[in-house]
Formats: sequence, structure tokens, C-alpha cells
Amino acid sequence: MRTLIRTVHVSASPSSLPPAPAASASPAAPVSPAAASSAVPASAPTQADLLDFARRTAADAALIASLPLDPEGRTWVRLDGPKGSEAWLIGWPPGTGTGWHDHAESVGAFVTAAGELKENSLAARLPADGWKTLELDDGVDRQRRLPAGTGRAFGRHHVHEVLNVSADTHAISVHAYFPPLPQIRRYSRTGPVLRLEHVERPEDWQ
Repeated sequence: MRTLIRTVHVSASPSSLPPAPAASASPAAPVSPAAASSAVPASAPTQADLLDFARRTAADAALIASLPLDPEGRTWVRLDGPKGSEAWLIGWPPGTGTGWHDHAESVGAFVTAAGELKENSLAARLPADGWKTLELDDGVDRQRRLPAGTGRAFGRHHVHEVLNVSADTHAISVHAYFPPLPQIRRYSRTGPVLRLEHVERPEDWQ
């Protein structure tokens, strides 16, 4: 499965981020994937916290305008998310997408800041491990169109693909995850058949 991604890494200035909510004025120390999987601290951000952060960041016009855009592949900048979460500002050229994937044990949220994104998702929780191919039941597919200013939060093991289906307009979005992503599982799909293709680790995308 070919992933339509070409990276451009730049540094995000902390001063370009919107002010954090009072509850996260003193961010928690970064949480390792191993520690996060064994216990979630009481101060961990909720899905609502992550969605609120993504909305406020997506409204920062100067930050959104600072993202370098590429005509062929996605570009991204790492941000400081609330309470030790992982966050990204991502640019989507016309016709690009993620392919089917999930974020393992992390919860997350994302908001479209410019253009429009489409999300295809599964209303079903997959087994955590021990499988290579699954046949999906009828009725598990969901679709959302997310124009600028709209977004969504999601729970653990949320399987989806995100696309910019426009033929001529870039999209930009803000994403946040907690715990910081321990892995991303990538899938291919043929009709109702979902196949686990490979697992990416943080070193593969940072």
C-alpha cells in the first residue's frame, strides 16, 4: 500500500500557539508509551480537552498561514499539545489521504482549519492483536465531511481514513493525541475485507 506522504519538517514557535486552558497551565511531563499503557494519570487530557485545543489552534490564523504547503505530498509541524499530549499541524494537497489506520491505545481529536476533509471510519472496535485479516459486518461504515472550523474526537482503536477529496484546494488541520502515539497500525481494504499491512512506530514519522 503506497502512502501519499512527502514530509517537510519545520519548527513551530511556542509563541504561535493559542493560550492553553487554565487547567493545563503547568503541562505534565511527557508520558512514555509504556507508562501510558499501564496507567492513565488523573491529569490526562480528555477527548474534550484535545478537541478544544484543536479548535483553538485551528483558529490561530498566523499559525495556520505559517505551515509550508507542498503540491504533491502532506506536510506537517509538531506542536505542543495540552497536558503532555502529542499534536500536529498538517497540510493536505488536493487528492491526498492517510489510508486506513488506527492510533492503538491513544484517544484523539482533529479539526479542519482550512479547506475541507472527509473522514471514512468504522463503527466497530477491532481486536487489539492476534489477527491479520477481518471481514467487516454490514453497516459499520461511517462518513463525515469536515469543512473549516469543524472536527471530531475519537476513542482508542478508532479505525479511519482521512482524505482531502478536493481537486484543486489544499486543506489544513490540527490533530492531538494522548498518550503520545505509541504506534499506528495501517490497513488495506477490499470491500468488506480489512487486512493489517504493517505497524509504524514513532521513529518512522518523527
